[in-house]
Amino acid sequence: MQFFYPPKPLFRFGQLAAHVVVALIALVVIGGATRVMEAGLACPDWPLCYGSFLPGRQMNLQVFLEWFHRLDAFFVGIVLITQFAFSLYWAKTLPKWLPWIYGFLTFLVSLQGFLGALTVLQLLPSLVVMAHLVVAFTLVAIMSGVTQQLLNPGKSIFPTWLRCFGFLSLFAVIAQSLLGSRVATSWAAQRCLDFGESCNLLGLHRVSAIPVSFLVILFVIVSSLQRDVFIKQWPYLLTIIFLIISQILLGAFSIHLRMSEPSLIIGHQLIACLLVAVIAALNFKGRGNDDSSQSLYINQSTLETCHG
Repeated sequence: MQFFYPPKPLFRFGQLAAHVVVALIALVVIGGATRVMEAGLACPDWPLCYGSFLPGRQMNLQVFLEWFHRLDAFFVGIVLITQFAFSLYWAKTLPKWLPWIYGFLTFLVSLQGFLGALTVLQLLPSLVVMAHLVVAFTLVAIMSGVTQQLLNPGKSIFPTWLRCFGFLSLFAVIAQSLLGSRVATSWAAQRCLDFGESCNLLGLHRVSAIPVSFLVILFVIVSSLQRDVFIKQWPYLLTIIFLIISQILLGAFSIHLRMSEPSLIIGHQLIACLLVAVIAALNFKGRGNDDSSQSLYINQSTLETCHG
């Protein structure tokens, strides 16, 4: 019996994983746009929208955002489940950790769907919306790390202590984003700016942005002191600095404009998601010098072809 083995399976899986990262970031941004445009309940039922897969007469901007957010989530889920199935099918030619990771990602995307349903059926409870966001960021971080391990396998570019520093920066960014989600879902910013209420939560989010930004910038500076990292990974480091500066400016302008410009708020969430993706990618990036497993794939594929 002849089995089909994909050419360069790690690379093929890595290419598909990179596309999933982009789709996940788009999913988070569309979800943010849905919230900003107050479209979270534009489709009053779930999983259908007004009882159909594609609403017709009810379609408007808000309904489209909510409907497209669900559609993107559906396709992301299908792709992850498909990757999980293929990782099991080609388990002998892939790293042992890959099917386990894809199994966990499949569980997370199922949990994400469940939380998405709760946000509609329970009328947008703040804690459920925050849980929905933290699962989304977890998916982005893990998928970004998986992509780097597939495209750049091998030992980490960082020593252990610096990698721990990187993970600390990653968790700090996610925690800060969750605090921002709490501010948004409780309408604390609007209530503070318009009525002088709930200013403590908004103030906490603004104050905590300082140590989080300092921690991430310090991580970049310390990483730059590693000669090999600076020479080969300077685009990542420069991107992180650019994203941090952009995030600070977007937050400041949003408050200055009294949260009246949706594009700034959506951009704020986009930058947070990109920070999570880039920091996770840098932490999981390998040196690409692990050729033993790749040679195993090539030899096994060649033998199977000859046998057929």
